[in-house]
Amino acid sequence: MDVNELVKGFSAVATASVADAVDKVCGKRGYMDHELKPRINDKRIVGPAVTVLEGPTDEFVPPTHALDLIDECAAGSVIVIAIGGEADVAIWGGLMTAGAYANGLAGAVLDGGVRDLGEIRRDYDFPVIARAVSPGTTLGRFKTLGANIPVTCGGIEVNPGDIIVGDVDGVVVVPRARAEAVLTMAQEIDQRELEQARLIVELKSLREGLAKYGRI
Repeated sequence: MDVNELVKGFSAVATASVADAVDKVCGKRGYMDHELKPRINDKRIVGPAVTVLEGPTDEFVPPTHALDLIDECAAGSVIVIAIGGEADVAIWGGLMTAGAYANGLAGAVLDGGVRDLGEIRRDYDFPVIARAVSPGTTLGRFKTLGANIPVTCGGIEVNPGDIIVGDVDGVVVVPRARAEAVLTMAQEIDQRELEQARLIVELKSLREGLAKYGRI
């Protein structure tokens, strides 16, 4: 299944179902820390990851790898920036959003802060999931160390090409090698929950609905 089919499929299933499917198929947690939340709007983010790693510095240098990646990655990509959970600096702002918007990126997921919220909402309505909001710059504090390498964001390893699914329920990382199996499982979970919810309403009994499907 190509990446476009995967994105289309994951766009149609619940984030919670994706998290449950990763648990079952991959045998490990795939959802990021709860502190990572939508900061601009409630738009869903689904797409293949492109990754950036940042680390401490006292140099006043721009986030070169991130800037290059925004211009160079394919439309529909989700940029994931890892900075070790540093919440008191902004690793994303209005200018980076302008570039991402212009190049058709699907969204940004940040293990750090975002700033320029008013500008991003007003001019781009671009979805950003971040650990925090901060006015502070990375200049003199952090610099980009690499791009499209394995990183840890929100406590979860993200590899380039992994499928990112994020919304108001949280962010799930689907390993690319298991994405088809995870999607199939998530679709099955969604379908069972739909049938179960209908039964609960029909019978007016949560217990009976749970007893038939064995799921909560």
